[in-house]
Amino acid sequence: MTGEFESRHGFPAGTNEVRPAGRDDRTAARALAQAGPIPADHDSIGDVTWADVGSGYFLDPPSAVLLRLREHGAVDAGADQVVAIGSNGGGLSYLAGPDGSVHRTRTASLDEPELDKVADDLRQFLERLEQSLTRFVADGEPGSL
Repeated sequence: MTGEFESRHGFPAGTNEVRPAGRDDRTAARALAQAGPIPADHDSIGDVTWADVGSGYFLDPPSAVLLRLREHGAVDAGADQVVAIGSNGGGLSYLAGPDGSVHRTRTASLDEPELDKVADDLRQFLERLEQSLTRFVADGEPGSL
């Protein structure tokens, strides 16, 4: 994606990477699973930073998710408590539910958020991210994740 980015878009690519989980990430993912509302499947990816895919996609490292959970608690989404795990560059957040499903907010606010389910679990969410990257490389449009 970054090889032809500048010629296609007229400016150099920013940070676009997937960082594998390290020991600290795996430890934080286990602590997240013990602390609350999300399962322990956040232990294979350290973080995702795709600043240039559409408006951007960002999956926070487990340590940042755990810190936010400890400092601010889970997000009240009606019947469920969800945890913010990332965002897009358009101001919307991605949240994981207690069943592992991933949701996107409809607005930038996490106060009484309205959510749309975007994946059944983190693995499916990562697959959808990959599809967005593939689509972006092919035609410059990442889709609507």
